[in-house]
Amino acid sequence: MSEHTTNTALGLRPPAHRVSRRAIGYWTVTASILWIILIGVQTLIVVTSDDAPSFLSVTLVLSCVLGPLHLIVMPQWRYRVHRWEVTGEAVYTQSGWLKQEWRIAPVSRIQTVDIERDPFEQLFGLAKITVTTASAAGPLRIAGLAHDRALALADELTKTTQAVRGDAT
Repeated sequence: MSEHTTNTALGLRPPAHRVSRRAIGYWTVTASILWIILIGVQTLIVVTSDDAPSFLSVTLVLSCVLGPLHLIVMPQWRYRVHRWEVTGEAVYTQSGWLKQEWRIAPVSRIQTVDIERDPFEQLFGLAKITVTTASAAGPLRIAGLAHDRALALADELTKTTQAVRGDAT
């Protein structure tokens, strides 16, 4: 294989696979909890304070407008952006919604593959995979995978990593 072909194969490109559609619900619920807490605290301060500054009422109104807007836009946007792909040569990820990041890690540099599920991910049947490499940029994360897909992917990455020669440093 020529050097040009190798560079093309490992070039930064949009990954092929989307995360699970259930990730939309997961992102919505987890963001909702934070908005409910914020709006609840703001409401409590405005209602219980006799001399609450008017800017607190303004921030409460802003939160009541921005919260639902965020919950409508963010999960859909993240779903369209978050992608992943694993080939025999590399792991490709694309993530973010406001700040988007594309990453590639050669399989020969993979050190560990971990699966993690928080309580809400368990509720939605989701998991995230963390692929740790010898990169200063840190590990690659693939969030929003269906749990069974995450297990199969971790197994595939482990087998591929063992079959590829390299020192993962």
